Amino acid sequence: MYRISAETPQDLYEIEALFDLCFAPGREALSSYRLRDDVAPVGYLCHVARDGDGILAGAIRFWPVTVSGAVSLLLGPVAVHPTRQGEGLAGDLIRLSLERAGRQGWARVMLVGDAPYYRRFGFEKLPGVVMPPPTNPERVLGRPLRPEAWHGVSGEVGRWQGEALPPD
Repeated sequence: MYRISAETPQDLYEIEALFDLCFAPGREALSSYRLRDDVAPVGYLCHVARDGDGILAGAIRFWPVTVSGAVSLLLGPVAVHPTRQGEGLAGDLIRLSLERAGRQGWARVMLVGDAPYYRRFGFEKLPGVVMPPPTNPERVLGRPLRPEAWHGVSGEVGRWQGEALPPD
């Protein structure tokens, strides 16, 4: 059994070590990281999962971005320790966070990932939404948190420039 809770500043080093373990070296060179540079994550959507002994098993983060001016969430990274994979923990983190994002009034969320995996959470390819290069457009996925939230939203994904994080 895992306890999922909000990420705290004390979790930072463990989470970064988990991301280093789960993702390829140079993960911070990916274009999605340029959208995160000097931008604070949406703290109330970032969660950690710990086992009964308090050991970090998984983590998820969200960042504010814009798509041609439309406020959006960028999901990622999400990671589960290799010894805990296959237990459904990533799915639990994703579902919990998406539910909370919807309750908080966010309209849409996007990510860069594998469509066959993320389809089970309601994500689909976002035609016309362009991540900074080099990003495979087939991996740019989105999910509305409100009906029709992606309707008419297209263009380049940009860094969040605002100070506050009001959902649209």
